[in-house]
Amino acid sequence: MWPEGSTAEHVRRLQSVTDAALAHLHLSELLAALLERTQRILEVDTCAILLLDEATNELVAQAARGIEEEVEQGVRIPVGAGFAGRIAAEKRPIILDDVDHGPVLNPILREKGIRSMLGVPLVVEGEVRGVFHVGSLKPRAFHEDEVELLQLVADRAALAIEHARLFEAERAARERIENVQAVTDAALAHLEVNELLNVLLPRIRDILRTDTCAVLLRDDETNELVARAALGIEEEVGVRVPLGAGFAGRIAAEARPMVIDVDEYPVFNPILRRKQLKSMVGVPLLVRGESLGVLHVGTLKPRQFTQDEVDLLQLVAERVAIAIERAQLHEELIQLDQLKLNFVAIASHELRTPATSVYGVLKTLSDRGPALSEELREELIRVGVEQGERLRRLLEELLDLSRLDARAINVEPRPLVLKAVLADVVQGALAASDTVELDIPDDLAAVVDPLVLERVVSNLLANAVRYGAPPIRISAQQRDRHLRVAVEDAGPGVPKDLEGKIFDRFARGGGEAGHGLGLAIARAYAQAHGGDLVHDPRPGGARFELLIPQERNGLSKPARESS
Repeated sequence: MWPEGSTAEHVRRLQSVTDAALAHLHLSELLAALLERTQRILEVDTCAILLLDEATNELVAQAARGIEEEVEQGVRIPVGAGFAGRIAAEKRPIILDDVDHGPVLNPILREKGIRSMLGVPLVVEGEVRGVFHVGSLKPRAFHEDEVELLQLVADRAALAIEHARLFEAERAARERIENVQAVTDAALAHLEVNELLNVLLPRIRDILRTDTCAVLLRDDETNELVARAALGIEEEVGVRVPLGAGFAGRIAAEARPMVIDVDEYPVFNPILRRKQLKSMVGVPLLVRGESLGVLHVGTLKPRQFTQDEVDLLQLVAERVAIAIERAQLHEELIQLDQLKLNFVAIASHELRTPATSVYGVLKTLSDRGPALSEELREELIRVGVEQGERLRRLLEELLDLSRLDARAINVEPRPLVLKAVLADVVQGALAASDTVELDIPDDLAAVVDPLVLERVVSNLLANAVRYGAPPIRISAQQRDRHLRVAVEDAGPGVPKDLEGKIFDRFARGGGEAGHGLGLAIARAYAQAHGGDLVHDPRPGGARFELLIPQERNGLSKPARESS
């Protein structure tokens, strides 16, 4: 019980703490005010508040006076252990008359010379939220009224702390929405990838309060991540990281966030250590479950990234991934439009030449036919037929490309005996079929679409005759679960300046006899069958190889296209 005559004074002091509790909404300001007034009304040397971390069931020092080191060192006390842990576990006040001989887990209490302590639980609706304790540097016997006063203070403090935490949680949620909206707004405002990243990275760095921010995008051809934009580690741009390797490579491969201590983790990119980064968090850029790349941020000082911060970065990354995909599609559409314009322009030019020749021949024969000599008439007719044939072939090739581009080719593989089928292809493609050698086992069979086989091999044969030299040789074999059909000649081979673009449309070599569409069509047919057509560079002659996938049991699994 309080001593007679002191009730009004205790109430007044209690009310001063309550006023402090209600005057602050920010947790840090609230705790500071509570400690200052509590220390004054109880005339103690130290005062501290530890709050419960429900995830670990530990008490974490949040604010202190006289023992500030407890907060600075991030002291954690398991519930049930030591002085504060017992208070939380038993939900009751505990007095420690002699700290030197008491069950104290935190060594700072003894190091500061505290002799006596009093602690009470912070309880809200029957649930412990933490512990409030005070201490004296001189031996002190805390009276029952002091225990009751501190518990009353703690009861009001607990409600105020709960109120402040709810307020801060609401404010954090609002800020989170605002931050994500800021990224979304930026994402919607830009359609070009580099411009988009240059705007997004500063916002992301500010939102997470980090020193660095970088985006790496996946290169499917090389199965690597390529750094496309970086802030604070600009040297990283252009760096390639294999999928699965190091920090970023592992995030992309496993499609999950990661937090690392750079000094302890085997990072692949040495720039991260050269820039003296200490802590990093990275998240995958996911769209419909597919990883486009990685977004990571880092700090120059050690930092414990919270789960909320990791979740926020992942939420931001989802918006960034959608924006990047949108920007990439936009750029691809622009490139496709340009390719279409170029294709139309070149196709029109290619068609104009034979069409003009045919028209010229017919016009001459129509206007001056009777006046022309027999020899000249025959020559004009020969030229007209030749140019008409050229026009017909070009139209067929353009129609083939159109169907392939529209994926309107229906691939229908079936079992074939290769030697007989390829002999027919040679017979139909070349007048002098005896110039072609067939190096194919008589019993070699495969599952392949005969139209694809005919289109690819006939185009390769036409190229070998036009640009190469005999002998022309066709070989075939089953290897590595693929049918491999090779066509090679003994000519000068593919010119060096054409090696990187021989499969481009309208790419020509060795003269103007063809239209430059044959190899483009051949490869498109091969890819429609789920395979590919590759150039095998070697000295002396040109060699191309058609690859068609085959199952172990001899049946292929092509990528079917339907009209």
